[in-house]
Amino acid sequence: MVCKGATFCDQPANIHRFMNSQIIRSQPDLASWLQTPAGQYLGAWESAQFDRVVSDVFGYHGLQLGLPEIACLRSSRIRHCWVAQDHVPAAEGSPGLTGLWADSVALPFADQSVDLVVLPHTLELSLDPHATLREVERVLVPEGRVIISGFNPLSLWGQRHRRSQWYARLGIDNYFLPKEIDFIGYWRLRDWLRLLSFEVDGGRFGCYLPSVQSPPWIARFAWMDKAGDRWWPILGAVYFLAAVKRVRGMRLLQPVWKRGKASSASAVPSVNSGKSSTPSSMLSQPDDAA
Repeated sequence: MVCKGATFCDQPANIHRFMNSQIIRSQPDLASWLQTPAGQYLGAWESAQFDRVVSDVFGYHGLQLGLPEIACLRSSRIRHCWVAQDHVPAAEGSPGLTGLWADSVALPFADQSVDLVVLPHTLELSLDPHATLREVERVLVPEGRVIISGFNPLSLWGQRHRRSQWYARLGIDNYFLPKEIDFIGYWRLRDWLRLLSFEVDGGRFGCYLPSVQSPPWIARFAWMDKAGDRWWPILGAVYFLAAVKRVRGMRLLQPVWKRGKASSASAVPSVNSGKSSTPSSMLSQPDDAA
């Protein structure tokens, strides 16, 4: 059900409670984390990447699934765009322009009806990321594009998150990132996309700073972003990936005015005409044997 201009659909309260507790994972921790200095630093980098890529994507329908705090489609040239959430906000007035409330594993769109799908950290918070990608593949048109951002488990942030999980087993809460984050590796995600007939046409890493939250320390380590792009590009805290849906056996039809003129068929000799098929040039040559 599409609710344009609304934050949530007008459904009974018990349905809202059931959806929040049984089917999907809410995102309040990640949304609040983006308001921290480190979250603002990451959000600024991701917004710049989304602006650069979505501005070159054309079509009729675009969808951002999850995390309305990052305006991923603000530079899109697609006229009809929606921002969807997979949880009901606790209060009205949440950031972003939410037009749809839907579960990421059951999108309310027909097959091959969306031209662009943007997933900002959506797979890491989904209860079934495989099902989410299958739904994205289903609703995308042939040659449609999907853009994904996620945290890199090989980065300094990823290593601290793994260490924080070990501390949590000892009763020590030392998380830097939201603990609900379930890391998906960059190369692992590429394999998933390849199995679904996606072709990755672009990927990039960014945010090379250590896991610090103080603005002075973030400014002090700003030199690491330039050095990271050159010396250790795969160790960025976040990755950005774009892929195109390919359909085997599909042939793109061109408009009539773009088609070239058909070449005239070459003459084919007839076998039933009764005439000799010997070329006239051979008949005109003198008989050397005589």
